[in-house]
Amino acid sequence: MGYRAFDLTGKVSVVIGGTSGIGRAIAHGLAEAGADVVPTSRRIEQVETTAREIAQLGRRSLKVASDVTDRASLEHLLQECINAFGKVDILVNSAGKTKRVPTLDLTDADWNDIMETNLTGLFRACQVFGRHMLERGYGRIINIASLASFVSLYEVAPYSASKAAVASLTKSLAIEWASRGVLVNAIAPGVFRTALNEKLLDETPRGQEFLIRTPMKRFGAVEELAGAAVFLASDAATFVTGEVLVVDGGLLSSGVNQ
Repeated sequence: MGYRAFDLTGKVSVVIGGTSGIGRAIAHGLAEAGADVVPTSRRIEQVETTAREIAQLGRRSLKVASDVTDRASLEHLLQECINAFGKVDILVNSAGKTKRVPTLDLTDADWNDIMETNLTGLFRACQVFGRHMLERGYGRIINIASLASFVSLYEVAPYSASKAAVASLTKSLAIEWASRGVLVNAIAPGVFRTALNEKLLDETPRGQEFLIRTPMKRFGAVEELAGAAVFLASDAATFVTGEVLVVDGGLLSSGVNQ
């Protein structure tokens, strides 16, 4: 097979939630592997910045905002990609949100808001782009799951429930679409430092617990997720579908670390 199997030259990738944190790092990784990449999110100024970064890597990109809670915006995004590139080969679903609150204090609105983005929004994107991929007989979908797909995190019940459902939905789509050329997998990141969680990781007992439970004794750098995404998007993974690939420095394997 050789290393060329990992080459994404000629592939077109859309990364939803691709303008910050994990999504942005994956967008960069796909571009560095040769793909043209469309990083998208709700904030057009972030979209424009990240699209420029992709162009600086020598790849084609587009500046199109989208919102996973709005099906029409996803359909518009797909159409813009088809107009510009003729196709979409790879979809990465990285949009997500969370809120820490004791479950008894959780409102219906908070529950629904998190589910709407993390689960229903991801489902919409898989449906919109999956239909296009199935028509072409080729596609790679990579959903961003979580440690919370497997174990619960304290006082984030809707986030944990949504991410467990993302793992299940990934498997459901995988078995429906496997014989038609569309492979559906997920990546479950461990604890990665981003602008949003830096304070929590460095200055709270929760952050310290995450560190103690990670055998590598450090948090991940978001760039360390790019390889998993490139693998799942590439011809090196042509017989891999329905997989939730954990990238967590050993945390889920951890029992007693000292």
